[in-house]
Amino acid sequence: MLDFLKGPVQAMQDFVAIAGKAGKNVFRSPHYARDILLQMDSIGVGSLPVVILTGFFTGAVMAMQLARALSTYGATGQVAPVLCITLVRELGPVLTALMVSGRNAAGIASELGSMKVTEQIDAMRALGTDPIQKLVTPRLIATATMLPLLTIISDLMGMFGGFVVSEGMLNMAPAQYWNTAWKALEYNDVVQGILKPFVFAIIISLVGCYFGMQTTGGTQGVGRSTTQAVVVSSIWIIVTTFFIGRIFLNLS
Repeated sequence: MLDFLKGPVQAMQDFVAIAGKAGKNVFRSPHYARDILLQMDSIGVGSLPVVILTGFFTGAVMAMQLARALSTYGATGQVAPVLCITLVRELGPVLTALMVSGRNAAGIASELGSMKVTEQIDAMRALGTDPIQKLVTPRLIATATMLPLLTIISDLMGMFGGFVVSEGMLNMAPAQYWNTAWKALEYNDVVQGILKPFVFAIIISLVGCYFGMQTTGGTQGVGRSTTQAVVVSSIWIIVTTFFIGRIFLNLS
């Protein structure tokens, strides 16, 4: 009667096993520093263009819409504080994570999936190499290191995009814009803005690695795993940001 639960329960069990081993390997040797640096370059530097563009135009669009909404109440001077808080707390971490997920969760799943269907992972085990320590842990460390940094860059570009719009459309003085923006931030906001991408990075890397390691069915299976990795990681990013925001709301 409960046969339909076997698949999801087995999948959750396998995911927890991979996540637990990858987390444990962070504190164990060997660390494969070269692989970590290569992944940091691929995940971090490779994602810079899309993160910069997303951040800049998100800030610009938000500034235009906020200016229109706040002008009704004669409060266009509050564009910068509202924009800064929204970017740092929510939009910056979430949009950056979604962009990185679409690029890197898919890349991780397809790369590991290709290795799985061509039996390269089985060859690693035969040679005495732990595939999780060699393949999963470096991607976990690299993503957890680079995504918070990418989020900071995205936030700054969003603020700059808002500044360009505010100065061009609202004739707001640069000093007024930046002073009101930074003064609106609190310690709670900054902690949220750093903690969220760190959690999202763990989700992106582990979900991508899980679907890659579970790939079956040749090249068609690789495509299926890639799609599943992006969809599942994106959903978990949206769900997780709600719970983290709720926790900090209760703490404030």
